[in-house]
Amino acid sequence: MTKPTDHQSRWRILAEKVFNSGRRRGWALVAAIPLFGVAAAFGIAPPTETRPVELRSVIESIHLPTPQAIDDGQHFVREERVVRGDTVSAMLQRLDIRDQAAVEFIRNDRAMRPLHQLAPGRAVRARTDIEGDLHWLEYATGQGTVLRLERVEGNRFSAAEHPLELERRIEMKSGEIRSSLFAATDAANLPDAIATQMAEMFSSDIDFHRDLRRGDTFTVVYESFYHRGERVRVGRVVAAEFLNGRRVFQGVWFETEPGQGSYYTPGGLSLRRAFLRSPLEFSRITSGFSNARYHPILQEMRAHRGIDYAAPIGTPIKAVANGTVDFVGRQGGYGNLVILAHANGVTTVYGHLNNFAPSIRKGARVNQGDVIGTVGMTGLATGPHLHFEFRISGVHMDPLKVAMPEAQPITNALRPVFEQTTAQYSEQLRVLRGSNLARLE
Repeated sequence: MTKPTDHQSRWRILAEKVFNSGRRRGWALVAAIPLFGVAAAFGIAPPTETRPVELRSVIESIHLPTPQAIDDGQHFVREERVVRGDTVSAMLQRLDIRDQAAVEFIRNDRAMRPLHQLAPGRAVRARTDIEGDLHWLEYATGQGTVLRLERVEGNRFSAAEHPLELERRIEMKSGEIRSSLFAATDAANLPDAIATQMAEMFSSDIDFHRDLRRGDTFTVVYESFYHRGERVRVGRVVAAEFLNGRRVFQGVWFETEPGQGSYYTPGGLSLRRAFLRSPLEFSRITSGFSNARYHPILQEMRAHRGIDYAAPIGTPIKAVANGTVDFVGRQGGYGNLVILAHANGVTTVYGHLNNFAPSIRKGARVNQGDVIGTVGMTGLATGPHLHFEFRISGVHMDPLKVAMPEAQPITNALRPVFEQTTAQYSEQLRVLRGSNLARLE
């Protein structure tokens, strides 16, 4: 038999003690044997050997580049973003401009006024030397120009605005109507100018005063123009889709000749009818077309041969079609009045205006969408609104029910170019329609 080692003997003695104790105190103590074993195992484990680590100090010279160092390393170009509540003085300090002559020029010269209209998020760039003297400064004004200040010689400076070199980008957004069009476009972070264009695109088919429904959705593809990664302005809507209930409306932009174009369906039909449904972009109807309505001022039953649109004083009023100014001036209960004559014996009437557009005079030509005046409450009016009438050969018609003629479709000669040009935008609308990434939840 092999002689037990000292280690085995210690284990045997410990086990016998626990067993004998367990016979007196019950099996609960026997169950503790594994715990004692674990404790013993850790207790008798050999110590871990550690080796001394050699410590060594290393000192190296590291060249730190200066911010956008140029030329001989003594001149620097810095860029700072305007933050909310920023001032010109604070901006100049962050740019490390310590040039008193330049500071005085920026504060007092008329050419530098755009810089004093700091817009949050825009960038200001400046080149200075190691002493903080200014060599030039640039600021994108947001109007498609950049203001550039340059040192001419000594302490003399010059400043002027120059056109920006803009990068065109195509952007896409989608949204869902919960309460109003503009509430939905704001929630989708869509610029107001693009929202307005989209409403104008579909204004012949959708009455945005009455036809919107909760759950309607829109998708829009539009231009944005950037300068050094900063959006300067938005451009034109190039394609859009609006789902109004069960009706689907689509439109794409197409230039029929350089500088002139319009919106068409993907099949080539014009979205712009000869007449718009409403002369106001956004409003509400306070009184409809009727042969017998109680007049709130005259307090008697009278025919109301038009539509009243409530809107704040000063709201722009647009011509609903191409035509000629037949009358402009003041006329009885209409107050300030404009009457436009259109083709095929159609006339439109705009009453209670606050004022007239400068170009509106008898005989003047107007195009669809031109502003002819603003909403007022002149004449017999209890509040600011537009009274709008639609007449055919002198007979009053309900503007909301009369069938509006359509404009001309794409010609056969232009159709191949049209289909090639608009195919990509139609595909983008199709992809976005089936994507949950672009849809506002």
